[in-house]
Amino acid sequence: MILTRAQVEQTAATIAAVQEPSGAIPWSRGEHTDVWNHLEAAMALMVGGQREAAQRAFAWVRDTQRADGSWPMKIVAGEVEDHSGESNMSAYLAVAVWHHWLVARDEAFVRDLWPTVRRALDWVVSLQLPFGGIAWSQEWHDGQPATVNEDALLAGSSSIHHSLRAGVALAELVGESQPEWELAGGRLGHALREHRDLFLDKSTFSMDWYYPVLGGAVRGRAAHDLIAEQWDTFVEPGLGIRCVSTNPWVTGAETCELVLALEAIGDRERALRLLSDMQHLRTDDGSYWTGYVFPDGVNWPHEQTTYTAAAVVLAVDALSEGTLGADIMRGTTLAPDFAELGLECGCRSDDGSGERLAGVSRRTS
Repeated sequence: MILTRAQVEQTAATIAAVQEPSGAIPWSRGEHTDVWNHLEAAMALMVGGQREAAQRAFAWVRDTQRADGSWPMKIVAGEVEDHSGESNMSAYLAVAVWHHWLVARDEAFVRDLWPTVRRALDWVVSLQLPFGGIAWSQEWHDGQPATVNEDALLAGSSSIHHSLRAGVALAELVGESQPEWELAGGRLGHALREHRDLFLDKSTFSMDWYYPVLGGAVRGRAAHDLIAEQWDTFVEPGLGIRCVSTNPWVTGAETCELVLALEAIGDRERALRLLSDMQHLRTDDGSYWTGYVFPDGVNWPHEQTTYTAAAVVLAVDALSEGTLGADIMRGTTLAPDFAELGLECGCRSDDGSGERLAGVSRRTS
């Protein structure tokens, strides 16, 4: 394997070292916290043996949720910097809680977080647009939710598709069915497979390329074809993948997310190669530089980020089967795909067939 177990634990320890006393995990020391990247870091802490830090991270999420089910988009040292609610960020709790269940098999933990998950996904589903995509955010004014930004991000909605499947799996575990999530997931999956042109155009960002596969909406031959379409546009052999096609800058988190997408569709050879390629971003203490500008030969920005370290840990876990959480992106432990349940667009497809979500806002909005 690319990293040893000791190296995975070393990287998880660098995430825990950045955690604030409140339990929040910012992008880097002194930077802001958003709930998506915070939860990705908590998942990596579970894999890397930092269970107490992970528990504090989940408690922070539970305790900071707002009444409508959302979280502020940016929190700096406990102070809200951007009150807007982002749908993908809020949805991701379902994935993180399901991952915790896979790793720890702690039903009491799931039941404790279940009301938080339910409020979050109910809010997210309320933002579904007529074509099936999910509005990417809602503005807040005077301390109250206000204007919905009625555009959908392809990467964010892809991640929400994953979150809805995890949410349905959690609902089955606790015995509280959520048919409205299944219906929303069916409509969303159809939009991600058949109507990608209706999402905001962020096609220069690599996340819009691979996220429909990573989030599980696109599988089988269609997934391999989608990956092939822009492989040469984004992949820099020996370095990783570009965050943005127009910039000569490879980033570790995007590279590892593509690793996870490739692993999920059985392309392990290229997944391993990419994971190996991006190890030039690793530092001596096990943390990871965010990215590398290859014409200049410099790491930029000059920071090691918790979300990059987390993506590495999860990619290694998926390829090594280090924990039962290795399946989290592959999705075989999740509830059946919404299309398989006959819920594509809220109705049964002619032949009854079907296939199997960090928003672009994470690092690009």
